[in-house]
Amino acid sequence: MAKIGKTVFFCKECGYESAKFMGQCPACRAWNTFVEAPAAKKPRQAGRVDLAGGRRGADHAPKRLSEIDTEAEVRLSTGYGELDLVLGGGIVPASLILVGGDPGIGKSTLLLQVSGKLAAAGHSVLYISGEESLRQIKLRADRLGTFSDELRFLAETDLDTVAEVLKEEKPEVVIIDSIQTMSREDVNGAPGSVSQVRESTSVLLQLAKGLGITIFIVGHVTKDGQVAGPRMLEHMVDVVLYFEGDRQAAYRILRGIKNRFGSTNEIGVFEMAGNGLREVPNPSEYLISEVSAQASGSVITAAIEGNRPIMMEIQALIFRTGFGIPRRTAAGTDYNRVNLLMAVLEKRLGLKLSDCDAYVNIAGGLRVAEPSLDLGIVMAVVSSYKDISLPEKTLVFGEVGLTGEVRAVSQPAARVKEALKLGFARCIVPRGNLKALKEISGIEIVGVRDLREAVACFEKRGG
Repeated sequence: MAKIGKTVFFCKECGYESAKFMGQCPACRAWNTFVEAPAAKKPRQAGRVDLAGGRRGADHAPKRLSEIDTEAEVRLSTGYGELDLVLGGGIVPASLILVGGDPGIGKSTLLLQVSGKLAAAGHSVLYISGEESLRQIKLRADRLGTFSDELRFLAETDLDTVAEVLKEEKPEVVIIDSIQTMSREDVNGAPGSVSQVRESTSVLLQLAKGLGITIFIVGHVTKDGQVAGPRMLEHMVDVVLYFEGDRQAAYRILRGIKNRFGSTNEIGVFEMAGNGLREVPNPSEYLISEVSAQASGSVITAAIEGNRPIMMEIQALIFRTGFGIPRRTAAGTDYNRVNLLMAVLEKRLGLKLSDCDAYVNIAGGLRVAEPSLDLGIVMAVVSSYKDISLPEKTLVFGEVGLTGEVRAVSQPAARVKEALKLGFARCIVPRGNLKALKEISGIEIVGVRDLREAVACFEKRGG
């Protein structure tokens, strides 16, 4: 009879290890996050990789600030402006980058295309797949276009073999597809288990920093939308990118969740076509390209993603319910926030919405939770409820308080300039933002103090 190895329990959120199951993690205080996994063997120093003159041969003497080289880091361009924007200007050498997303969303396609661009620019790139054979990769590559001989491929799941190949070849950029397929013989547990994912990421981190290699790792996500494995995986890497969007739709959103080398919450927009992913350099233009000027319940608003203003259409459909309890749904924004704003409308403006079904949607598949969308949601609800539309080419943004006041938001000038660039004629903004918009000409700016003043703008239709 085979001997059963010792098992321990790991917290999926922070990686805390315990000999017994716990309802709450004592380290990160999260509930119901412990999973059972085999304990790791320790025949050698855990997590150490001999880098053959890499990190072990480096000078580890402490340095003063004046001795640290502050010369600007040279970044590698991926060949895609949208991806460079999310990364903060390009790839930083010796970084570890995690790319997550739903199955079939386009993670492998994007990274294969990026590999091709980097190889065409003369950089040595190694694409390591643990999920597909070399033949399968070639079939996909033939569909996407032609690739340089600087791009090489390896089908391997043993991380020790991968480490030996990286030490011997020393490529500039490596793609690992995916981290859940990598494993080490001296670590118990099946590939994809908490212990294997944690150990594999630790080894790749040492390789990236010790050999000066940039490593992209693909991570599968759970049904909750989080990268499978311990949450500490996200803390170990330098950059975390999430690929979002509906697989049935053409557009994909690449969002930066963590970035040690640039701003977070930047987004890049791509379109899935027959020959792979294509960039959408002006997301605002495509998000509002199909807006109907005469439709009620449609309002254009502007949000800030990172340092970038993006215009989008908010749609609302309000009608009397045929059942005892009205139905409310929200797609692309916070459901509870929509309910709160409808309660403010009913209390402050006397609109009878308690017996109405309400459907609110941000068109284009984008998900935004910025407070500046409040006024746009309110105006869309009022527009559908009264069956009247705002004047054409009108932009609306502002935060709405519980007393019905319209509060100022950040970066109003960037939002208005984006509207001006796309040919808008009027902007309805919080009165508190007017001072910051004084120097902008060529567009009518209407400042509103509260919801009554905002709703009065419907009477100026065509003005």
